[in-house]
Amino acid sequence: MAANEESNPQLRDLGSFIRLQRKMADLSLRQLADLTQVSNAYLSQIERGLHQPSLRVLRSIADALNVSAETFLAQAGLIETAGGTGDSAERTDTEVAIMSDPDLTAEEREALLSVYRSFQHRRRPA
Repeated sequence: MAANEESNPQLRDLGSFIRLQRKMADLSLRQLADLTQVSNAYLSQIERGLHQPSLRVLRSIADALNVSAETFLAQAGLIETAGGTGDSAERTDTEVAIMSDPDLTAEEREALLSVYRSFQHRRRPA
């Protein structure tokens, strides 16, 4: 299992992001399983980066945690965020920081991400 975790850091990052969002929502793994209709064991494996969730599962988790499906899809590497290439690690860190701020509502997080992405897009050469 450790080799599998090391071989795909993107899955590990996605799992960490999901775990962080779940904890910020003050939900146990069982509560999230009930909300998503996904097994507790499978959610645990996703959070540990051992499995890549399907699109349906990602959407279900996003809905349960009041996070946009786009944010989860970007974290999973299934879509590219605005701005495309370059500085992606920095952008991802900033986006994760915004999404992790417990003082912001889901709507405020989405608004800040939208503004941030628009600045990133504007500053990149065409």
